[in-house]
Order: sequence, then C-alpha cells, then structure tokens
Amino acid sequence: MPDLGGPFADWPPSPLIVYRPVDNRSRNETGGTDHVSAINIGQAVVLGVVEGVTEFLPVSSTGHLKITEGLMDIPVDDKSVVAFTAVIQVGAIAAVLLYFFRDIRRFATAWARGLVNREERHHHDYKFAWWVIYATIPIVVVGLAAKPLIEGPLASLWVVAASLIVGSGLMWLADRMGRHKRGEDDTSVKDAMLVGSSQILALLFPGFSRSGATMSTGLMLDLDRVAATRLSFFLGIPSLTGAGLYELKDAMGGGVGTMPLAVGTVVSFAVAYASIAWLLKFVAKHSFNAFVIYRIVIGLALFGLLGAGALNA
Repeated sequence: MPDLGGPFADWPPSPLIVYRPVDNRSRNETGGTDHVSAINIGQAVVLGVVEGVTEFLPVSSTGHLKITEGLMDIPVDDKSVVAFTAVIQVGAIAAVLLYFFRDIRRFATAWARGLVNREERHHHDYKFAWWVIYATIPIVVVGLAAKPLIEGPLASLWVVAASLIVGSGLMWLADRMGRHKRGEDDTSVKDAMLVGSSQILALLFPGFSRSGATMSTGLMLDLDRVAATRLSFFLGIPSLTGAGLYELKDAMGGGVGTMPLAVGTVVSFAVAYASIAWLLKFVAKHSFNAFVIYRIVIGLALFGLLGAGALNA
C-alpha cells in the first residue's frame, strides 16, 4: 500500500499489535483471582496444620495464618484469603464438637427440656446454654459492623506483631492476678458475657488471640485454668462456626478451589483434635508462661522481618 502520510502514516498496523480496551479496575473488582489462585492444595495443607495447631492455643491462629501466608507470598489482606482463613476454622470447630460431644449434648438436652418444662430452667446446664447464646451476640454485631476494617487496615502484619506482644502482657497479668479458685460449675451469666465479649479483641486485632483473650478474661474472673480453657472452647463454637459459614461465599466466589478449601478444613480438624487434648492436659498442671514467652519471641521476630523487608505487611 502506498504511503498515505499524515494520520495514516502507520497504517496498516503491525499484525503483532493487539488492541484491547483498557480496564483500570483491579482483578479483585472484576471477579479475577490473581491472589487467591495461589492457594494450592499444598499450601492449603500447610495452612490447615497451622490452623489446627494454633486455633485453641493462646498464641493467635489468625496471626500465625497471616504470617504463614506472608511467607508463602499470599496477600494477607485479600478478601478471599481472609475468607479462606475463616472457612478452614470450621474444621477446628468440628474437632471441638467431637471432643466435647458429651458436654454439648448435655447442654443441648437441658436447653431443650427447659424450653418446655419450667422446672428444668433452674438447671445450670440450661442456663449455661443460654449464656453461650447471649455471649455470642456482641462479637456478631461488631464483626458485621467492622468487617471493612477487619478485612482491610487491621489485617496488616504490623497489627499482628503488636497484638501478639500486647496480648502476652495481658495473659501474664491475668495468670498472676487470678486466684484460680472457681470451677466450671461456678460460672455465671456475667462470666459468660465478659469472656464472650473479649473475643472482640481478637476479631479487631489479629494476633491478640481469641483463645488468649477469653482465657485471660476467665482467669481475671478467678476461674481456674481448666475452667477458663473449657469456657473458651464452648464460647468459640457459635462465633467461629458462624464466621466460617458466612465467609464461605467469599472464599468460593473469590476463586479458591473446592479442593483446597476441603483439604485445609479436613487437615485443621485432625490437627485441632490432637491440639485440644494436649492443651487441656497442659493447663491442668502448668501456667501460661510458655505461651507468653513464645508470643513475645514471635512478635519481635515478626517486627524484625517486617522492618528488614523480608515480609510484606
């Protein structure tokens, strides 16, 4: 074709050049899965193990999951990654349901009987079942209201590092101040509400630890370590199960495959069951000092890695 000059000087275009409309939106906004597609089955196994080991130990499962995700170059503040983390927690909760099946059946039976028989309503198990329900309301309200913050700025590893250390101080004080004189049968609605509401600290500040916050609050209320630990387990069942089911749509919709989700959940179940059995035996004879020291070491190490640029916050 002859040279036309002017605006047609470069016509026809090179066949190697492909013209496409520019879309400045991110892949997450358009339904893409850049980040979440990085969670493969192998990584799901690793995250499942971390979740199972740390969910009920007072060391922050969310914090450890975020650190692990950071080490695997998975963005910790990605909406679908946050959802994936919540979903695999259901595996750990299933372990609690199985481990404490007899206790849960006792509470559920007493609650059902109390609904139809006024005499049964004086039973402690009936009251305890209602207390668990009441104590779950604050974290549900805050969780829904603060969801943008939880999935955004508060998902930073800087927050995790600071929360690990601050939470350690609270745990140390609670273990020293608590008189450890009250058992599970001595719990009241006040205990349940205060311990249940303390879960909000871990919800807003990943790294604080849900179990660490609830156990510490129980100790400050003079519950013994075993009673505080068991109360933490029971109060975690509705809140963590609800969070996992609520986030399932975001995990699936964000591009996380069904297989990684299933694998992570099953692994977390198996590991959590063993972790629960170990923790109850440990707290019956030991203080929380080991957890306090561990949290401080991990928090300081995380600050160092972030400061050196080895991890992306």
